[in-house]
Amino acid sequence: MLRKYLFLGCIGLSASVLATPDKVVFSADNYQQQVKTIASDAFEGRAPMSAGEEKTIQYLVQELKALGVQPGYFGDFVQKVPMAGIAASQDMQLKMGPLTFKPGKDFVSRTQQVASRTELKSSAVVFVGYGIDAPEYSWNDYQGLDVKGKTLLMLVNDPGYATQDPEVFRGNAMTYYGRWTYKYEEAIRRGAAGVFIVHETGAAGYPWSVVESGATGTKFTLVDDNDNAGELEAMGWIQTDSTRALFTQLGLDFDELKAAAAQPGFKAVDLGIHADLQTRHWHQMGESRNVIGLIPGTSRADEYVVLSAHWDGFGKKVGVKGDNIFNAAVDNATGVAGVLELARMLKQRKQPLQRSVLLAFFTAEETGLLGAQAFAAQPPVPTKNMVALMNIDSMNMTGESDYVIQYGQGLQELEDWLADAAVGQNRHIKPDANPQNGLFFRSDHFALAKQGVPGLLFMDLGDSDPDYIANRYHKPSDEFLDSWQYGGVRQDLELIYTLTEKLGNSDAWPAWKVGAEFKPARDADLATR
Repeated sequence: MLRKYLFLGCIGLSASVLATPDKVVFSADNYQQQVKTIASDAFEGRAPMSAGEEKTIQYLVQELKALGVQPGYFGDFVQKVPMAGIAASQDMQLKMGPLTFKPGKDFVSRTQQVASRTELKSSAVVFVGYGIDAPEYSWNDYQGLDVKGKTLLMLVNDPGYATQDPEVFRGNAMTYYGRWTYKYEEAIRRGAAGVFIVHETGAAGYPWSVVESGATGTKFTLVDDNDNAGELEAMGWIQTDSTRALFTQLGLDFDELKAAAAQPGFKAVDLGIHADLQTRHWHQMGESRNVIGLIPGTSRADEYVVLSAHWDGFGKKVGVKGDNIFNAAVDNATGVAGVLELARMLKQRKQPLQRSVLLAFFTAEETGLLGAQAFAAQPPVPTKNMVALMNIDSMNMTGESDYVIQYGQGLQELEDWLADAAVGQNRHIKPDANPQNGLFFRSDHFALAKQGVPGLLFMDLGDSDPDYIANRYHKPSDEFLDSWQYGGVRQDLELIYTLTEKLGNSDAWPAWKVGAEFKPARDADLATR
């Protein structure tokens, strides 16, 4: 039976709370109340730069203060995150050589430039295979290629998924290089003007409808001092059939070139055509906020374990019939409440941990991990002082389980720490059932991983409740439910607490394993300690 505990000051205190000086326990009552509050209509879906954000930030700061948590961002609880909301007009047309493509049906495109108009004008089109430069895998699709000012066509995912060969990249499991975010970033570093990723449902992990709906609304982006002028003029996706039709018109076989691109030594193909695209944009400048708390350590106070969750949802949407508030209860009020409950448990300790704990509540995860990126770019402490990060992005609300889901495999020593902690609960590690979808690279810990900080993702998006993905995920129906059971939450939070305790009282620095994409950044960081 699920045990429920009350605050120390409440009548009916459970004797187990006082069993040992540092024996702290999960409180289902506290956790339930936190989720119910954060996911309520009063918070208006918690969209960045909205009235719902203001209420959320005030609530989180209030709760951290009530727990006795200190400000964690240069003496403040809040990190300001300058952002812009950008929407692209859908009256655009993309011309590539002999063909003209229609928005939505054939392609989608947007930009992160804060500009009223962007343009591809007679931009040479090059097929660059997977658009990957990965020294650790001895792979470079850009070898000897100058792509400045050009428009690049590239494939989604990586050659490991294409070949299903475990000796190529990581086989079926997506790597960092398979993510569309990397592909855009690499193209920007090389001065490309535009990028269109060829969409395939299996390789991407989602259908075209997800791509289309995600590109047609307002998208948020971080803003630099030059209004993001260095970003791509056009960053988008193009349908496989549309790409195949283009190649056929050019006398090329798309499927043959796709197969060739999955083999070592592939050479990019200049298609001998040009791309033209004019896009009008509307933009709104603004500011969102991360909330950062600190629980100071003792003898190793300048070393930090980070616990995080994103607070944002999709807010209220105009034109939705009936309930138009996207309460984002499972994703991710459950994670926010989880970090608050962990903070309460840590503050109950008689003896603080040797290392400090940073509590991070990030904004704009749903629109590109923006809050986490801002934190990684301007952290309150150097990343070389961050021991590890544990990120919660939804929790199991259906009761106890005998397993812990592990996202990413063979990447970092933290996986071994996780396995040991699971055994201590009589549970086992369950590998991600769909590693080709790259979920390890799609939540906030990834922004810190790119800076070298090892991180674990705790997420239950439908694994314990398949109906959730089908009917509630990113919909107004993702609401607090009285039917929820908290045994699984208790298990996972106690596991995260155990990991935090072990890391917090250790002198260990869990490393990335040989071949992991983020090992060089960590090695360089730790070399300066």
